Amino acid sequence: MSRASYSSAKAARFKESVIREMSRVCAREGGVNLAQGFPDFPAPAPMKQAACDAIRADENQYAVTWGAPVLRRAIAARTGAYNRVPTDADSDVTVCCGATEAMIAAMLAVLDPGDEVIVFEPFYENYGPDCILAGATPRLVKLRAPNWDFDPDELRAAFGPRTRAIVVNTPHNPTGKVFTRAELECIAAECLRHDVLAITDEIYEYILYDGCEHVSLATLPGMLERTITISGLSKTWSATGWRIGWCIAPAPITAAIRKVHDFLTVGAPAPLQRAAASALEFGPEYFERLASDYRARRDLLNSTLRAVGLRTFEPRGAYYTMCDFSQLSALDDVAFALELVRDGGVAAVPGSSFFLDAHDGRSLIRFCFAKQTATLERAAQVLSQRLGTRP
Repeated sequence: MSRASYSSAKAARFKESVIREMSRVCAREGGVNLAQGFPDFPAPAPMKQAACDAIRADENQYAVTWGAPVLRRAIAARTGAYNRVPTDADSDVTVCCGATEAMIAAMLAVLDPGDEVIVFEPFYENYGPDCILAGATPRLVKLRAPNWDFDPDELRAAFGPRTRAIVVNTPHNPTGKVFTRAELECIAAECLRHDVLAITDEIYEYILYDGCEHVSLATLPGMLERTITISGLSKTWSATGWRIGWCIAPAPITAAIRKVHDFLTVGAPAPLQRAAASALEFGPEYFERLASDYRARRDLLNSTLRAVGLRTFEPRGAYYTMCDFSQLSALDDVAFALELVRDGGVAAVPGSSFFLDAHDGRSLIRFCFAKQTATLERAAQVLSQRLGTRP
């Protein structure tokens, strides 16, 4: 047996995460990490205290596989109140090891080899490998700058006899697009017409700007019984390392997801589940402050990016900014990103990691602004030194 045959055909079809690789490069170069989407500031103190209390109370053993009852109840209550998605804690909720696991568990639960999945492009880099691991084929629908709109005719044409599901990420990573109610109604109409499931990634649901509204696809007529809604603790509560996520779906779909989840990871960390339940009960002032603080960070970073000559596409949600650097360099996105982080520079994510065809992202780069003001100011100083400033 040759070494080349040790890898499965599935694993050979995708690469390691470019986003996480850029964090490793940044650490090696001593740079400022605006690549990977994690905050560099503390998680909320009451949530951390709740985790410490649970650990001291010896909550060290397995929770219920699909989630501790206290957390499932908290998820159901918040999803009903904020998302307006009626949710039964006992039959509709599966707690997973992050929204990342929730997505692959959902795909493995509802997709078979040969099925097709519609994905909007650019897309979060995990969706491609997830489709491959589930044996499904992605059908791409373009989001086009500057507003990252899609063509309804292109969407309609993507649906076919083998279409099983569509993935909708709103607010969107990497562009910061927030899908409008009208756009979601267009998506819902096609799902109903073709009897297709929707898998929604709503992990950035509370991080919204400029008066944008978060609409959960499951709230639209006819969609509750065919939508899997995914979210988690990581982004809203600044705890990406805790790996607490969840998916909400009608009971028959949830039953399939729970079986897959059980054999993927058994369960999420028990003491952190209790802490997550306490975090979900935070009052409205927490979420208002969250969005306000991120808006200030967005404006600080984007003013810097424009000053050094990058074309920014203003995000309406999430905590990323996509930029076009073609006016500054003829390098491709990977070479430009590596040059930018070299010798203590600033790390960003090459745009090609969000496209099936790398050429489509060769002039794009993504920055994360989920950072302390001091971090963003340091990045601004480095970028100004590296790229100069424009009038």
